Amino acid sequence: MQVAVTAGHAGHGKSALVRALAGRAPVPLAAGPGPGVGVAAAWTDLPSGARLAFVDAPGGPDALPAAAVAAGSATAALVAVAADEGWREQTAEHLAVLDALGVRHAVLAVTRADLADPGLALRQARDRLAATALRGAETVAVSTATGAGLTDLTAALDRLAARLPVPDPAAPVRFWIDGACPAADLGVPGGGADALLVTGTLGAGAVQPGDDLLLMPAGDRVRVRAVRCGGAPCDRVRGVARVSLLLPPTARAAPGMALVTPGAWTPTTAVDVRTRSEAAAGRLARRMVLHTGSASVRVRLHPLGPDTARLTLNARLPLHAGDAAVLRDPERRTLAGAHVLDVVPPPLVGRGAAAARARELASWPDRPDGAALLRRHGVLRPADLAAMGCAVPADAVRPGPGWVADRARWAELRARLAAEAARHAARSPLAPGLPVETARLRLGLRAGELVAALAAVPGDPPLRVAGGRVHGPPPPLPPGVAAAVERLAGDLAPAPFEAPPAERLAELGLTDGALAVAERAGAVLRLAGDVVLLPGADRAALRILSGLPQPFTSGQAGRALTASRRVVVALLDHLDRLGLTRRVRTAAGTVRRAAGDRKTG
Repeated sequence: MQVAVTAGHAGHGKSALVRALAGRAPVPLAAGPGPGVGVAAAWTDLPSGARLAFVDAPGGPDALPAAAVAAGSATAALVAVAADEGWREQTAEHLAVLDALGVRHAVLAVTRADLADPGLALRQARDRLAATALRGAETVAVSTATGAGLTDLTAALDRLAARLPVPDPAAPVRFWIDGACPAADLGVPGGGADALLVTGTLGAGAVQPGDDLLLMPAGDRVRVRAVRCGGAPCDRVRGVARVSLLLPPTARAAPGMALVTPGAWTPTTAVDVRTRSEAAAGRLARRMVLHTGSASVRVRLHPLGPDTARLTLNARLPLHAGDAAVLRDPERRTLAGAHVLDVVPPPLVGRGAAAARARELASWPDRPDGAALLRRHGVLRPADLAAMGCAVPADAVRPGPGWVADRARWAELRARLAAEAARHAARSPLAPGLPVETARLRLGLRAGELVAALAAVPGDPPLRVAGGRVHGPPPPLPPGVAAAVERLAGDLAPAPFEAPPAERLAELGLTDGALAVAERAGAVLRLAGDVVLLPGADRAALRILSGLPQPFTSGQAGRALTASRRVVVALLDHLDRLGLTRRVRTAAGTVRRAAGDRKTG
């Protein structure tokens, strides 16, 4: 099935065309007062066997909101222009709505051809369509009074339906509701006294009974009880199609709401858009109404650049980057098109922020891809990009499980982390190491694990995370401390694991203050029990212990390392904490295994 919206001035025969093509009057959709009042639907089977649904829009001077609702999910249009009246004001408004919403396929019907020569009206309409994406639309002169041209119109619509793109059945569902009423009122089988029947156009994806969807803007989870299409129950319906969904009585659904696949859309109240109108964005009204899908939401407009603006919405809408919308000024009766560029825009902080944002958006296409959005946001979860409507770029950095980053932004963040660590070291020499949480906040990252991933990136200066802090390269040792470390290295040269006692450390010049300076600089390895060794002694010990028959006792470790019990206990506890050795309890006592050994004890 494909879906076409009618467009044209009031009285130019839109509904009469639908009745003649479908063999029945269109069924009103919206329940109660609202922007969808006057919208109706019907369908017909075309000669090829394809089914075409019509969403019939009213054409009166006050019906533009309803026309926007009707066009919100359509893939094509049936434009009606009366031969005896020609192009009129509401026809132009409907065309502006279709153009803003990105409708690219249409058939032009010159109606009431029995009352006047259709030639002049046909030329007028073609001239108007030439300036839009509907230029080149096939045209047919018809009369519903005499039936002339209806066969040709049906054939033209059949050719139109064959040209329309077929959406991805695996795409996420966003089902804009344009009609809602109790199922019992329509006599729907199995509806029950309280069940609710909602109607709308399924633009892509598929729905079936049992699906769990989110009802936006509230975000309530709703389970679909039954699916109907073409007046009959269906096991599964894929877009594009006019669909009725039976919902439980607890679902508080109404026209203008949407049922969406959980996690596949970004619910937002602020978006950055590119505007298309005769006036620059700065001259548009500051208070407007946004029409997208079947939603009509009041917005506050903040101009950014000549054709970009920040919209603040008074209700959450489930949106993707690239979505098309209509901006309407009810006071001046003016329209503007809008393409959503960013559904999670950055805050505008400080003087010049709006202009800077406009310069950034100027290079973005109307449908931004994952590369543009990842470049703007820096680091995201793949699910975040999917909810924005974009795929992960092929060249994205993957800093850890569940994260992707823009390559240039990742390098920039690494440089900023090094600078922050250096500033902290200069300001707080007695508290070296920038706390990971402080680094996260300063860099605007969403998780501490990203700070650790940045520190692990090779670069100059080198960074490391230890004890919950980010450390840069160690400062140079004072000459006296450097000389003391040299003397320690001489003592340990013949026996690298025979740590000197406290008295000998003092003789070497490694008193508490000097030892602390050397430890912060990474010049010594300081373990529990005042055990002081040279850096890398723990890894050297692990290599020796890994060569022992596994498991091994502390006595065997001492003999292999030629070290005292004091040093062996401190070393083994240190290796345990690093996960490089592990304790194994046996009947004979506690033994250890090197981490690479997987045999059971």
